[in-house]
Amino acid sequence: MKIREEKQGEVLIYALEGEVNINTSPELRKAFDKIIREGQKKVIVDFSEISYIDSSGLATLIEMYQRLKKNGGRLRLCAMGEKVRSVFEITKLVKLFEIFPNLTEALEGF
Repeated sequence: MKIREEKQGEVLIYALEGEVNINTSPELRKAFDKIIREGQKKVIVDFSEISYIDSSGLATLIEMYQRLKKNGGRLRLCAMGEKVRSVFEITKLVKLFEIFPNLTEALEGF
């Protein structure tokens, strides 16, 4: 998995590429730790280049959501392919996360 970091105003965007699984989740958690340390409040994770996510990837995202919320921040997800989105729907995580069809819409009103 690759993580590309971009900043647009006050919003930090993590564009992920590859798979979020048991092997790559620690790398994502490490990147999220940096966000918390730096006091970042607005974060978008772009899934447009993610082909697969497993339970460890979901757990990492839930942990990040909770940590950001505790610190007064927000996490938005965007641009999920059909396969990845179905995982969020099956697990009912669509009710927890703010999920947008694309990055442009995720940035609006943030």
